[in-house]
Amino acid sequence: MKLWGGRFEEGSSEVFERFSGSLHFDRRLADADIRGSQAYARALEQVGILTAQETKQIVDAFEAMRGEIRDASFFEGAGDEDIHTLIIRKLKERAGELSDKIHTGRSRNDQVSLDIRLWLRDEIDAIHALLRDLMSALVAMARRDPQAIVPGYTHTRRAQPVLWPHYLLAYFEMFARDFERLSETRGRANVMPLGSGALAGSAFPFDRDAIARDLGFAAITRNSMDVSADRDFALDFLHAASMAMLHLSRLAEDWILYSGEEYGWLELGDGVTSGSSMMPQKKNPDSLELIRGKCGGVFGDYAALFVTMKALPMTYNRDMQEDKPRLFDAADQLRGSLEMMRVVVDSTRLNPERPADAVQTSWAVATDFADALARSGVPFHQAHKIVGRLVLESVRAKKLPADWTGEALAAFDPAFTPDMARFLRPSEGIETREIAGGTGPRAVAGAIEEAERRLAAFR
Repeated sequence: MKLWGGRFEEGSSEVFERFSGSLHFDRRLADADIRGSQAYARALEQVGILTAQETKQIVDAFEAMRGEIRDASFFEGAGDEDIHTLIIRKLKERAGELSDKIHTGRSRNDQVSLDIRLWLRDEIDAIHALLRDLMSALVAMARRDPQAIVPGYTHTRRAQPVLWPHYLLAYFEMFARDFERLSETRGRANVMPLGSGALAGSAFPFDRDAIARDLGFAAITRNSMDVSADRDFALDFLHAASMAMLHLSRLAEDWILYSGEEYGWLELGDGVTSGSSMMPQKKNPDSLELIRGKCGGVFGDYAALFVTMKALPMTYNRDMQEDKPRLFDAADQLRGSLEMMRVVVDSTRLNPERPADAVQTSWAVATDFADALARSGVPFHQAHKIVGRLVLESVRAKKLPADWTGEALAAFDPAFTPDMARFLRPSEGIETREIAGGTGPRAVAGAIEEAERRLAAFR
């Protein structure tokens, strides 16, 4: 069946039917469509279109369908234009001519907007749970090796020593922002569009606030034309999903490197790696590479809908049907990647000796020496030059930091005092960085506790 007709002398061509049909992807909106239609039936009763008995008959028929849509047989052989048409056809099989009243005062434009918003709310709630699981896994990993020291990098070069938990909490912060960004997206989606009609508003005096309460929305939309034209909330989600995937991809890239032989910091679990069909020794970080690879697809989903919407005239245009494949794909890829990364974190172990050795055999402590000179009264730019000369001399002489003594430092430049040799130990410099947000042990311990409190609040 079709939800339109009468004005046409001939039916649609078979090619157009195939080209324009969306049931193969929008079928996942079935539950949202049914819930929205049940609420709409109750609203129709309030304006006198349905009797109480008719409303019950329709709502009960919809409820029976809710129990059936999880079975593939519900969709078997369906040639309907979209999920909305299929649901109405199935309703007619149960409620007969009464089903013809359900679309009174409603357009597919506000119906689709409602369905996507209902679906998106549930999807964000599920993604929030996965983000919490991943952040919790990062905190648990931080607690396993609280004193481990690793090089922090800039420009992919060893820069300064940091505590391993400090590094992990940097990603916690990224994912916490993703959580907040998705919360903001949910808030923008959580407004009720029914009653907007096709673009001019409904001709029936619905209590839109009552419909919003029925469906758990925080507010109603303010302009019927905007509802018909709006996919900002979908773009907000795609932006938030893209940002989360970006952060997952950066973490994946780090750990692909850090688990390789050249670094050797991390041992990935067997359950998240794979072997080679030719090379028996290989243990490949496929799970992380797949996360990194899926990031591009989600970016593409965002770009695709962004470009689709960029020059559409007011109000609804059929181009907007293409929002759903982009939304569904991005949500699927993000959910899968978050779940996978959590398993990776749970099964990965740090080999603390390797990164500690990387710090000891480099001049990552150089800034600690410059800071020590500055605290003793040497202007920092001069301190920077003194330590730079010390590093240059060491590189030429093939001397490591541990090869210097306090007396040798003082002999190199009188600005050094023998007691500054303690900064040859990376842990000494780290302990000077107890500023809030820094890598000092007490600061990091406090940050872990704060992260756990924030996680509890997120729940």
